[in-house]
Amino acid sequence: MTNMPPADPRIEAVAARLKAASQERAEAYVPPTDWQPIWKRPRKPKSIKAKKAELAKQRKRLKAAGVRRFYGAQSRRPRPRQNRIGSAAARRDARALSRMRHSNAWLW
Repeated sequence: MTNMPPADPRIEAVAARLKAASQERAEAYVPPTDWQPIWKRPRKPKSIKAKKAELAKQRKRLKAAGVRRFYGAQSRRPRPRQNRIGSAAARRDARALSRMRHSNAWLW
């Protein structure tokens, strides 16, 4: 013998509404029958003007990248040391600091 409470019409109504809403949501996510993924759709050919504009934009972009690459390499080229006749102590300090920077020693 089970102890089932009597069916409450309010709870039944809420349950029915929830079930209907979840069914509607599930139907909304089902793709339509004539649906195709975007990569399988036939392409619309570009006009010659649009194609040329795109190529010009690409050329400009690649040229700018080449210029950036060139000047980036220029800035890293070894430069002649103009001030070799400097303070030897300052050079030693700089070298020590550089070693500290590149080591994993912790300064307390």
